Amino acid sequence: MAAARPLVTIQPLDSDMPTDTTLPLPSVMKSSIRPDIVNFVHSNISKNSRQPYAVSRKAGHQTSAESWGTGRAVSRIPRVPGGGTHRAGQGAFGNMCRGGRMFAPTRIWRRWHRKINVNQKRYAVVSAIAASAVPSLVMARGHRIDTVPEIPLVVNDTVEAIEKTKNAVHVLKQIGAYSDAEKAKESVGIRVGKGKMRNRRYINRKGPLIVYGNEGVKLVKAFRNIPGVDICNVERLNLLKLAPGGHVGRFVIWTKSAFEKLDAIYGAVDKVSEKKKGYVLPRAKMENADLARIVNSDEVQSVVKPVKKEVKRATMKKNPLKNLNTMLRLNPYAKTAKRMAVLAEEQRKVAKKEKLDSKRKPISKEESAKIKAASKSWYKTMISDSDYAEFDVFTKWLGVSQ
Repeated sequence: MAAARPLVTIQPLDSDMPTDTTLPLPSVMKSSIRPDIVNFVHSNISKNSRQPYAVSRKAGHQTSAESWGTGRAVSRIPRVPGGGTHRAGQGAFGNMCRGGRMFAPTRIWRRWHRKINVNQKRYAVVSAIAASAVPSLVMARGHRIDTVPEIPLVVNDTVEAIEKTKNAVHVLKQIGAYSDAEKAKESVGIRVGKGKMRNRRYINRKGPLIVYGNEGVKLVKAFRNIPGVDICNVERLNLLKLAPGGHVGRFVIWTKSAFEKLDAIYGAVDKVSEKKKGYVLPRAKMENADLARIVNSDEVQSVVKPVKKEVKRATMKKNPLKNLNTMLRLNPYAKTAKRMAVLAEEQRKVAKKEKLDSKRKPISKEESAKIKAASKSWYKTMISDSDYAEFDVFTKWLGVSQ
């Protein structure tokens, strides 16, 4: 809303009568600024001036190469015939071969151009015009407007009758806009890349944009020779000139007639345009975008709910199998049972240790003799128990005579 001034002063020239004339600010200058839409539309419009290009249909195929086939310990890529030169026997046709065709050769019937919605194009132009009325955006784009009396800058219609370039330069100096044009003139340099060979050798920065209102004016020939200065009719405003590179904030110099026509061309939020059928300016989502100030205002704070200082949070459910306190609340005997299990485990460990120690303890000779004697006696008893001589069947089978 920095540009929302009720009146704009018309800057007089040397040849004008001393009058203090003002004009109301057009509604288009107060519309919402959408850099995203401007950038999108600019990128699509700029694609519509591209010239199709493609490689030759014959490129890479202008040879009678044939494959040598299998059995010669080389790949089956087609090879150039003949002999006596380096070229003979070289691979051909393939995109991996020197002098071969490219993979998927480019065609001229590629989708070069883009269609853009009419309402979207208008929204982008409106945003670019509104941004040109904000001094901070104009300065952020790099324009030198320190000596300019005000933004938007409107000059009298007598400038449209200028025929000579020297008079145009004088006008720019008079209104304080020549420093910006001089910046563009000093920035002329040679382009980097192959554009130097394609009639695009020199590049320079952008200066002011002169917008006139009447057809067939003479200022077109006067200003077109100044480097960086562009000229445009108010009824044919071009986004490529209003927002070069897709960046809003171009320094625009309006003539009085062009400035007066803006309301008729673009209308207002509550008024239909006279030149564009059924078109009204896009309405901003918020009149005041300072959200912090709105939220903290007395009017909003008086009706909102008070801050909740006591916050009741749900208790977290704990697993009784992992949390002892939770288990004790459910089963008070769990503590005794756990302690008994611990004591039983300790007793088991002690008994096992004693048993292992007793087995691992060295045996004396007397005890060893006793063990051997016991084992021999046990063996004798086993033999006697398995003696079948007392049965007839077994005595005959064993061949023992009685």
